[in-house]
Amino acid sequence: MSATPPLTSARRPTLRTATSAEIFTRIITHGPVSRVEVGRLTGLSPAKVTKTVGPLIRDGFVTEGEHAESSSPGRPVYPLSVVPRSMLAIGIKVNVDEIVAVAASIGNEVLTSTRRTLARHDPETVVREIVRCVRRLVAKLGDGADRLVGIGVSVSGDIDSASGVVRHSPLLGWANVPLGATVAREVDLPVVVENDVRALARSEQWFGLGVEAESFAVVTIGAGIGCGIYVNGDVVVGAHGVVGEIGHLPLAPPDAECVCGRRGCVEAVASSGAIRDAVRAGHDDPALTLADAVALAHSGDRAAVDAFDRAGTAIGAALAVTANLVDPEVVVIAGEGVMEYDLYERRIREKFTAHAFGAAASCRLVVRRHTFIDWACGAAVAAFREALRPVV
Repeated sequence: MSATPPLTSARRPTLRTATSAEIFTRIITHGPVSRVEVGRLTGLSPAKVTKTVGPLIRDGFVTEGEHAESSSPGRPVYPLSVVPRSMLAIGIKVNVDEIVAVAASIGNEVLTSTRRTLARHDPETVVREIVRCVRRLVAKLGDGADRLVGIGVSVSGDIDSASGVVRHSPLLGWANVPLGATVAREVDLPVVVENDVRALARSEQWFGLGVEAESFAVVTIGAGIGCGIYVNGDVVVGAHGVVGEIGHLPLAPPDAECVCGRRGCVEAVASSGAIRDAVRAGHDDPALTLADAVALAHSGDRAAVDAFDRAGTAIGAALAVTANLVDPEVVVIAGEGVMEYDLYERRIREKFTAHAFGAAASCRLVVRRHTFIDWACGAAVAAFREALRPVV
């Protein structure tokens, strides 16, 4: 594979301290916002905010409102906003059978997107298709490609984001794959690799729940079961980068075998593949699809209803564990599986209510129908965050 034309000349804001990066991030996530409000959000003085914002305005990354907002008597307040297309990033979501890619702006706008079907999902095939997606998006952006600051790739499993290595992805069957370095050699842009659910949570942190909520969790149901946790102003990563792997809590029957090789995991009964396989076994029909399982459940078929009940029970228990450990304000239930949420809901809420301890039961459960475009946008946010790291 030949490399794409060099794109590393993209301008980035010069942020020399973590404080500067925090100020710029607050303008991205809360703008239009006054200097006083940025100071309140960051605990910094308006003078410090002004000192940081000046170069960002000069270099075209932040704009100051032309019209003053109404405020208390005194100096007029001119709100600050990020210049939406001053920075662009490519976000890529890797699935077992498909790659979904977007070119997004720092203003949370999807400029263009593309998809590639995967006949196989070995690392070589996936890297090749990622590169094709990048090239297609770069071509669609035209002159705007010179504002690209990086590429984010989101993958399920245990991801070492610092090195860009996929340490273990049971769904893909990968172990110790240096995905970031391999892709970077082909595209000549900085590449960050992130766990897919954590990337989705980072997108919620910047442009969704995190703008207002003090804490939240995003729980995804579908091909896998995962959780991204936001507390104390950031998405939690943990000492080893595997926070939120609730799909591998041992809350399912001990005879249920998981794709990770263990038994009793939530995913062993609650993933879309596990549900499909249970309905196939109930009908002795290996050709049944997930869509068939959904239709059978809606029609009241006992094997299908039981499969979704088992899934809902395991997910509800996992949600209760999350609420008891983290005590978030809200849990967002997302992922491709929520399209059939009505089939899980009763069991999920029953089990959650039965096992959430004390005030943890007050945690709101909210269903959000994310598409894979949304997941890819989360990967783009990961690339933006990397681009905003302070320059030492």
